[in-house]
Order: sequence, then structure tokens, then C-alpha cells
Amino acid sequence: MQKILVVILLFVNLIIPRSERVFVSEKTEVQESIAEKQKRLDKIYSDKKLGSFLDNGNTVFRIFAPSAVKILLNVYHSPEDKNYNKFDMLKSDDGVWETTLDGDLNGSFYGYQVYHEGDDLSKDKVVCIDPYAKAVATYNTYMNPRLSIVYNKDYDWEGDEWIKQDWRDLIVYEMHIRDMTAHESSGSDYPGTYKGLIQKGKKGGIDYIKKLGVNTVELLPAQEFGNMEIPFKDSLSGKFNTWNPYERNHWGYMTAAYFAPEAYYSEDWDSLKRNNWMGTTGKQVEHFKDMVKAFHKEGIAVMMDVVYNHLSEYEIGNLKQIDKDYYFRLDENGNFIAESFCGNDLRTEAPMLRRLIIDSIIFWMKEYHIDGFRFDLGKLIDWTTIEMIIREAKKINPNVVFVCEPWGGGYDPKGFSLRGWGAWNDQIRNGVKGENPFNGHGWIFGKWYGNNSPQRIKSYVNGTLIKDEHGLFQTKEHSVNYLESHDGYTLGDFIRLGLGHVKKDEIIENVDEHVKLTDEQMKLNKLAAMFLFTSQGMTMIHTGQEYARSKVIPKDANQNDKHAGMIDHNTYDKDNEVNYINYDHVEINQELFDYYQGLIELRKKYSAFRHADYEDIEFIENLKSDFAFGYKLNYEDQKFVVLFNADQNNNITFNLSDGVYEILANEKGTGINSLGNAKSSIELTPASGIVLKRK
Repeated sequence: MQKILVVILLFVNLIIPRSERVFVSEKTEVQESIAEKQKRLDKIYSDKKLGSFLDNGNTVFRIFAPSAVKILLNVYHSPEDKNYNKFDMLKSDDGVWETTLDGDLNGSFYGYQVYHEGDDLSKDKVVCIDPYAKAVATYNTYMNPRLSIVYNKDYDWEGDEWIKQDWRDLIVYEMHIRDMTAHESSGSDYPGTYKGLIQKGKKGGIDYIKKLGVNTVELLPAQEFGNMEIPFKDSLSGKFNTWNPYERNHWGYMTAAYFAPEAYYSEDWDSLKRNNWMGTTGKQVEHFKDMVKAFHKEGIAVMMDVVYNHLSEYEIGNLKQIDKDYYFRLDENGNFIAESFCGNDLRTEAPMLRRLIIDSIIFWMKEYHIDGFRFDLGKLIDWTTIEMIIREAKKINPNVVFVCEPWGGGYDPKGFSLRGWGAWNDQIRNGVKGENPFNGHGWIFGKWYGNNSPQRIKSYVNGTLIKDEHGLFQTKEHSVNYLESHDGYTLGDFIRLGLGHVKKDEIIENVDEHVKLTDEQMKLNKLAAMFLFTSQGMTMIHTGQEYARSKVIPKDANQNDKHAGMIDHNTYDKDNEVNYINYDHVEINQELFDYYQGLIELRKKYSAFRHADYEDIEFIENLKSDFAFGYKLNYEDQKFVVLFNADQNNNITFNLSDGVYEILANEKGTGINSLGNAKSSIELTPASGIVLKRK
């Protein structure tokens, strides 16, 4: 029998009245169509400063809710405060509700009760957070009830500024804040936190990232997000949880507050428990800034993965209750549209939501010194907003980085490149390794996946430019070249599965033995890495790619997980060792880590692999195998030759007719200093490559 989902503490009954506990709208009869109403509302606009802020020693509260008929401001001394104060707010013609309270209320908690036409004005409504809240306290249940925090504290940046880089020079490390130090092998005194990530002198965290040599980190979502999902095998408004026995959202792609840093990464190990408040001190603001400042001191830029295409799915007391008709894309019956598959797509074309997105981006740039952004499901954001975001942000920092996942109603990296944005290059990912490890193998396996071909592989080397028939990008810095991300199998697991060395549903009895790469697995990992780091464009790797990380679900992780003990390809829901970085595994595959470290150093030293023009690359044909090719790279006064043999069965010989070359990288290793010399000819064994520099 299904359980009835209720919140057991009394204050939650206050914050979320029973009548408000619904998540999908029911069909209702309306006199004005949704489209007509949204068109009418779009004429309402305001330039006023929104949120809570200090003005002449007093605290101002402003919220945009054009459909509301009444709004009350609730102010609390603490999240459990039952003797809170209510204040009426006044509405202006521009849809902004406002009230001003005496004094600086820094540290106070607040929220809004928003009433709409047809509501009983004498009854309490769900308490909504401020969409512009700078800090948020969250009560951990699947409905994620929250209170906003008035935050007016100053911060000493010690002269810190943005790290301004040419997009072509970026070597991006996609990472999850908690996962970098949550495992005991990291040695962190503050595991899983902002503080833990930047603690010096430890095996994990910032010292590890600095040692690897990347120049940019890309944080998986760190704006306040919904951590909890519906209890397993329970239902909510007809939605039955059969997919998530962990009842968690670990990665963070359920953003709730677009101006507030995620509080959990400032809390101790046990904070994320049901029926527990989190983020009440607001210390997450300072900790996030400390993290950015620490990375900048090491010369490492900070990018944020941001989600502006939908809101946290199980969120209550947020934009849905503030003004659903204004903020969301709805069908003709008033139901949420969900092209994101997350329950509620935001109506980014609404002028004041467009403003919220742009205000949020600029806020993170100015207030947190963020150097760039990666947009989740960017195609769900309308083109006008996309164009305005980059235009306004570049007024603040001309070097700010904007890349996106060009999905959401189709794959359209060309559209983003035309507007000056970078985009994840799925073509290079699928062309090099394949689309799936079972029947969709790519070039490193000596196969062509889909429409990939020798011509397409060469196109990837050049940055997948529209100069050739296979291109996607106006300029190569718009191509985010990657082989692995948080989504899908890791590159290491893709290769393990693709070679048939482990089965999809196989229980891994000894994870340490499983992680250790065989000679064949090592060769394919190195071949893929060499191709990636010598290709033109922006380079991205995912955490653990440098040691062929394997995502094995712990056998005792959850009794309801039928895949426990197996390799996982979708770990969004798991706050356990399947996601944590195990630094003992780095040591097990130290050879591959050193190889990545050397390739990163090589790419950083020789700008030819980043800045060469299309015409600087001359391909070398090999008639013996479609899977073997090379190219000469002439850039300024330097000449390089890069050769690959992805043929699984044959040695391939390439002739060198123009002098003696230093070996900078081969299947044995990498190094800025020569690994020896080569002349006349080079013979490559199956699944190997070489990088040469002419003396």
C-alpha cells in the first residue's frame, strides 16, 4: 500500500499548507487563453532592483509577480520561528511588489505568501522564496521548502580578478564539488565541501587539480538546488517513483535559487538528512567566494554549469506559486510543458524571466568572480535571450566563456556558434570512441560509428569548422572537444565494456582489480587522449578520465538498487563511492595519469595545437588502412608531425622525408623533453600514435 507523503513537523504545515501540496496543474476552465494571458503579461516590465537589499539604512524587499492580487512578506528570526511578522506589500503598475522595513535585517529569514485570483485571502498560502535571494535555507524533504536569507555582508577579495584566457587555450576539468574530496582517500579534513576542495597539502582537491595541469575547472551545478526526490515506490500527484531508490539528486540539475550558492557544500558530513535545516547561517556565500579566490591564486579559472531551462521539479514555494502563468511554458490547458523531461520548462522568452537570467549571470560574474558558464540544455533557451546573455556579460568581462549543451528540441551547435557561443562537440565524442560500448564503437576501436568516416576524423582535428562539409562551428574555439562528461559511461568504462573485458550486468567483486587497466585498455585510453589533446578547439576532460575512472555502484549501496555492484552510466542520484574520486585508484593507474599530465603540458607549451590555422594543417594519407592517418602542422617557425594508427590488426608505416624529428609523445609516454629521435620512417603498432617536432 502506498504511503501518504506528508511532512511531519508542525512548521512545515505552516510553510506548505496541505492545499498547496500539488506539483502538476489540473485542467481548468479559463476565460482568457494561456497564450493570450502570457502575451498580455509580457507587456509588463520593470527596471527596478529586485530582491532584498539595504537602502539608506533600511531593508527593501521587491518581487515581480504581475498576476498576483495580494502578497504578504513574512520575516522570521529563525527557520522554526512561529511568531514571525507579516507585512503587506504594495504593487506598482510594473508588476513589482514592494515594502521597506526599518533597519538592516542582515541574517533575517523571509519569504512571500502570494495570492492569485480565486484564492481565499484570509487563509495562509505556501511561503515562497525570493527568486533573487542571495542565500537560502532549506528544509530537507522532497518538496524542498525554503526560506530566503537577507544577506548584506562584505567580502575581502584581496585584489582578486577574473582569469582572462583565450578560449582556444582552455583545458577544462569538469568536476563535482562534493565528489572531489568526499572519499576518505582524499585526506580532506572537510570532506565534500568548498573548504575541503581548496584545502592544501592533501591528496585530493585543489593540489591534485593543480598537479594535473588543467587551467580551468567547470563546477557541476552549484546554485542552490533540490537535493531530494520522491520517496522510493511512493507517488506524488500521479507520479510514481520507480527510478530512484536513493531518493536523491546528487549532480544538482534541479536549480531552485539562481543567485544563491548551494548550502550543502558548506555543511558537515551528516547535514543532508531528511527533516533537517541546512544553510541557515549563510556561510555558503563566503565559502564559495573562498573557493573561487583559491583557484584563482593557482591560476585556475572557474566556470559554472548552470540550469536556466527548467526549475527544480519537486520544488514548492518558488516560481510556480509566485506566478506560474508568467514564468513557465504551458499548454492550452495550463499544464507544464516538459521538453527538458524535468517537469517544468521555464519561459525564457518572458521579458522579466529573461532579465532574471541575465541578472543572475552578471551577479555571479561580479559578486563571485566567475570566469565562464556552461548552459544545460541550451537549445531550450530562446535565441534572443542567448544573444542578450553573451552581449551583456561581455560588457563586464570581454573574455567571459560561454559554452552550452546544444540540446533541447534538437542538436544545434551551429546556431550557438553563429551567436558567438561554444558548444559541446558530440561529433568528436561519438566519432572517436563511439556512441555506445556494445554496438556503436568508434575510431579507437577500428570502427566507424554512424556517419563517421576518415574525412570526419580529419575535420575534428581542424576544430570541426564549417570550412569543410562536415563542420559545425564558425571558429574552432567554439568547439568543446571532449570524450567523456558526467553523462554516460566514463571513457575508461566505455573501453572496458567495448573490449568485452567486463559485461554490462556483471557484478564486480574486486573493484581495485577491475580498475587496473590491461595493456589493451591502456593503449586505447592513450590513443583517445592523444587525439583529444592535439586537436584544435577548446579541450574538456571529466574528473577521473585521467586515470580511467570506473563508476562501479557499491554492492551494499542500496538494497533497492538492482544494479548494485555493476558499472553505472547514469549516476545523478548517488551520493556514494560510485561518484567519489578514489585517489588510490589514481595510483593504480598512475601511468595514465602521467600520460594526461604530459599531454596537458605539451598542449600548453606548444601553441600550434591551439592556435594553428586551417591552412597550417596538411594531412598525410595512408592507403593501407582507413583507420590510420597523420598530418603535418606548420605554425610560425615550428613544424610538427602527428600520426595515428587506430587499425586493430596491422602495423602502419609512415615515411618522413624532410629531416630529423624529436619524439614528444608516443604510446609509451609523453614529455616536453624529447623521448628520442625519429627519421626516415615511423612504424606504428595497432592502437598507437606519435607526436613529433622537427629539429
